[in-house]
Amino acid sequence: MLHDLGKIGIPPEILDKAGKLTDEEYQLMREHVRIGARILEPIEAYAGIIPVVLHHHEYYDGSGYPDNLSGEDIDLGARIFTVSDHYDALISDRPYREGLPRETVIGFIREDSGTKFDPKVVEAFLEVMAQEEKETVSN
Repeated sequence: MLHDLGKIGIPPEILDKAGKLTDEEYQLMREHVRIGARILEPIEAYAGIIPVVLHHHEYYDGSGYPDNLSGEDIDLGARIFTVSDHYDALISDRPYREGLPRETVIGFIREDSGTKFDPKVVEAFLEVMAQEEKETVSN
């Protein structure tokens, strides 16, 4: 996915590590947002998505990275990707753990509404997920 483009600059042994990252490895992993933004910078057609790539790990309460932005100072696209990226990261299998059940992940996102995530984005996300659930059940 384009928002994680910068991970091409992170060594595979860190990306695929089965155990907990060291502080140094974690700091290097956090750089993927800046690496991705730098890769896209010279491509004029991608100028509008650079804020999404750079800030998709910013949290609504200002506790994210790389710039500790908060609230509406975070680009709307980045706020949306923060929720979707979090959902994908938790529901997907990782080298260090199995993916979590959909209901559990949705519960975590609901709990983090207003802290990690923009409450309006979470509300829209939950509506879409509920609609998807209805459609799945009716088919």
